[in-house]
Amino acid sequence: MVLAGILALPLLWVAASVLQPAGDAWRHIAATLLATYVANTALLVALVACGVVSIGVLSAWLIATYRFPGARLLEWALVLPLAMPAYVLAYAYTDWLQFAGPVQGALRALTGWQAREYWFPEIRSIPGAAVVLALALYPYVYLIARAAFRELPRSAIEAGRLAGQGAWGSFLHVALPLARPAVAAGTALALMETLADFGTVSYFALEVFTTGIFKAWFAMGDATAAAQLSTCLLGFVVVVLALERASRGRAAFHAPGQAKPVPLLRLRGAPAALATLACALPVVLGFLLPAGILAQLALESPEARGGARLLALVANSFTVAGVTAAAAVVFAVGLAYAARLTKSRVSAVANRFASLGYAVPGAVIAVGVLVPLGRLDNWLAAAIESATGWQAGLLLTGTIAALVYACLVRFLAVALQTVEAGLARVTPSMEDAARSLGASPLAALARVHVPLLAPSLATAALLVFVDVMKELPATFALRPFDFDTLAVEAYHLAKDERLAEAAVPSLVIVAVGLVPLTLLARRYFQPTRS
Repeated sequence: MVLAGILALPLLWVAASVLQPAGDAWRHIAATLLATYVANTALLVALVACGVVSIGVLSAWLIATYRFPGARLLEWALVLPLAMPAYVLAYAYTDWLQFAGPVQGALRALTGWQAREYWFPEIRSIPGAAVVLALALYPYVYLIARAAFRELPRSAIEAGRLAGQGAWGSFLHVALPLARPAVAAGTALALMETLADFGTVSYFALEVFTTGIFKAWFAMGDATAAAQLSTCLLGFVVVVLALERASRGRAAFHAPGQAKPVPLLRLRGAPAALATLACALPVVLGFLLPAGILAQLALESPEARGGARLLALVANSFTVAGVTAAAAVVFAVGLAYAARLTKSRVSAVANRFASLGYAVPGAVIAVGVLVPLGRLDNWLAAAIESATGWQAGLLLTGTIAALVYACLVRFLAVALQTVEAGLARVTPSMEDAARSLGASPLAALARVHVPLLAPSLATAALLVFVDVMKELPATFALRPFDFDTLAVEAYHLAKDERLAEAAVPSLVIVAVGLVPLTLLARRYFQPTRS
């Protein structure tokens, strides 16, 4: 309960900010900017929802139902955009599509047009941000929908075909309704990541809640107003989760009959070519093309070369990610094992409270961490000075401790769910045997559970490590002075229009993100089409 309270403290402080009196900054925001934040955020969420559902559901249905050229490769390649943070996609496509970029340059050379003589879509816009975010986040829908489609019972599809439904009729009237909870869950994850995004919307200079929070905090210097805006953003998260729950209603989504999977149907000719194209485009646009753009920038620009600065950034990023991953695994084991031992509702509720941060944007957590931690720092400094006469200064705020704390609040749920899943596979009889031989609970944990949980612990640490490597808003706000990470460096360079220099740290982030995806592909995808 103590650990859950510590981890939930930033969120509780942000929620309590609605009770604080409104200042001049909040009154100005409410009168002039709040309606814009609400409208732009709602529009962005709606466009991203359309994008991730369209891409994720279509590719999942084709992969789960048909055989066509390249299907085995595309089955796992469709998850590659998860390694490409949305803000990295934004940097790459901005360089490619801007007025001085290769696309518009080739268009002018081909047509002879000059500036202002033609229309070209603006990437730095809400639709542009929605496309970038949809390309980066559709794998959430794809992964969950693909599993749901693969588990559809043959009897349900055969019943649809007996009723006269063709291929698309079976998809629209049988498969999609049965997979609706999975699609809604994947969409909710993608939309929560959209609400949490700071790098893309800030780089595109969009007036949404995450950029408004940092404007209130840094430009207006009002942490209370930033917290009150954070509460409004939490309202959006609650609405997304409520819509996902309401989409299920009272309907039953199970199908009668045995869960015997539907055999894959082979496509030939034009349908096979269209299926390959439909599944290859998201991979090309969401991973291969932006990675190629960044690699070309890094190779062709002398200023993009690495060096001592890059090594320092890698060291900083690995330090924060490594410490956070290790702490997350230790805390997750403690929380999960405590719940297993006590089997009480109190422990279960505590674990859920400790997991709340994963549904909360990093900007909100940064606000919730900095203010309470700053007050604790001031109290500690005053207490130490009164007791010893030594001016200790700030001990926690502005140090790596505050950043690790924020990342733990944000990503502990990833480690906790992985450890809980691994612990559930350990039979209670093994623990009972250890206890009957006189082992204490801690001894049983060390000698029995930890060796059996080693793969789950390694997976949990790896997932948290990669998530912290990609995290931008919390790192941007809470990092110590002159302590930049790869994500922060890439953001600063891109904001200064030094995209070639931003390419190298961006590619390092992508390379690290490929590690868990490679393990995922080896474990989950290859056997399914054998």
